[in-house]
Amino acid sequence: MELRELRYFVAVFEERSVTAAARRSFVSQPSVSAAIASLEAELAAVLFVRHKKGVSPTQAGERFYPIARRIADEAAAARSLFRQPPRPRRLTLGLMKTLDIERALDIIAPLCRDPDLHLHLVDAGEACDARVVSRVMLAKGEEFLPLWAERYVVVLPARHPLAARTELRKADLIGAKMVDRCHCEYSDLFARANPRVDVVAVAATEEWALALVGAGVGIAILPEGAVRRRDDLVARAIADAEVTRQVGLAYGARGASIEVQRLLEQLRARAQPSARRPKRGRKRRRRAASVANRR
Repeated sequence: MELRELRYFVAVFEERSVTAAARRSFVSQPSVSAAIASLEAELAAVLFVRHKKGVSPTQAGERFYPIARRIADEAAAARSLFRQPPRPRRLTLGLMKTLDIERALDIIAPLCRDPDLHLHLVDAGEACDARVVSRVMLAKGEEFLPLWAERYVVVLPARHPLAARTELRKADLIGAKMVDRCHCEYSDLFARANPRVDVVAVAATEEWALALVGAGVGIAILPEGAVRRRDDLVARAIADAEVTRQVGLAYGARGASIEVQRLLEQLRARAQPSARRPKRGRKRRRRAASVANRR
C-alpha cells in the first residue's frame, strides 16, 4: 500500500468523482483509477461504486476513509517538519486576444485552483512560459499542442438582407460595409480573398466588433467561438472560402519549465478518449452548427 494511493483514495472520497480527484491531484484520470484498483485488490474490498454522476463510497470505503485520511495527514505533517520553505511555483501564460473565452477558461480555471501556483496571464506577444495561440502564430523553435479547431464566420445584423441565407459566398460580400478587427491573424488572407469590401470601422476587440455589427455599422468576420448568442445578430459560413483555425498551446521546444510540462500533461490527459467524451463532442458540434444557422 503506497502513500500516493491513499492520497488519491482520499481525493476520490471527498470529491465523489475520479475526474475531479485527478484534477485536484494534478495527475491523469487513469493514474487515479489504477491507484484505486490497486487498493481494492490489496484490501480485497470494493471501495467505490461507479455511476453516471461520479462515484459513491461503499461501506468498506466509509470505514477505510478515516484511516487513509489520518495516514495522509500524518505523512504530510512529518514532511513539513524538515521541509524547507518551498520555492514559489510560477507560470506565465500568454493568451492571444481573440480566444474563445469559454474554452480559454477551461484551461485557466484548473490552474487557479492550485494554491501553490502563482499564475500570471499576459498578452501572447509578451515574454511568457507558454502561449495559447492559433497555429499560424507559432514562432520559430516552438512546439504546438492542438487543443481545438474553429472556423471563421460572417456576423451580420439580424435584419441584414444576407441574413436570410443559410450560407454565403465570397461574391455576396462584394461592396459590403466591413468592421475589421485589429488582432485577426488571418486579416491579410481575408483581404486577399475579397479586397472589394468597404472597411468602415476597425474594432480593437471582438466585443467591439460584435457591438458595431449589432448597431448596423457593418458586417464582420470572426472566429465562431467569439460569437455569443444575441437576438440582433446572425452568423453565416462562407461556402467557397471556409477558413478554420487551430488553437493550441505553444511552448519552447527546448527547456520547457516544470510548470509547462505539468500543464502539457494535464491537457493531454484531458484529451484522452473516455466513454463520456463522444457525447460532449457531439453536443459541441451541434452548438457550433447552431451558431452558424441561428437568427
